[in-house]
Amino acid sequence: QVQLVESGGGLVQAGGSMRLSCAVSGSIFSIVVMGWYRQAPGKQRESVTTITSGGRTNYADFVKGRFTISRDNAKNTVYLQMNSLKPEDTAVYYCNANQWGTIYWGLGTQVTVSS
Repeated sequence: QVQLVESGGGLVQAGGSMRLSCAVSGSIFSIVVMGWYRQAPGKQRESVTTITSGGRTNYADFVKGRFTISRDNAKNTVYLQMNSLKPEDTAVYYCNANQWGTIYWGLGTQVTVSS
């Protein structure tokens, strides 16, 4: 089992920055990919960014150049640095872990960007 706990959400003005954290615990060995997803009201959950165990990253087009995913293996934490935030970035952000096909989710953290 893997447990994921997100933190760092809140309210920010458009153009501002915010950093989300995802604390990972449990059987963290063999986690292949970590990622951040988001779900806005009335919309489907969508992938924002992922990072592999080897450090390879992938970003959705709508966040490229603005968001950065990183991981601190010593702290078992994955981060999402969000810059130049837009009102359309408002959503619940979820941390995700893929452990050889078994998917784990955190409970999510709300990010609200005011215009």
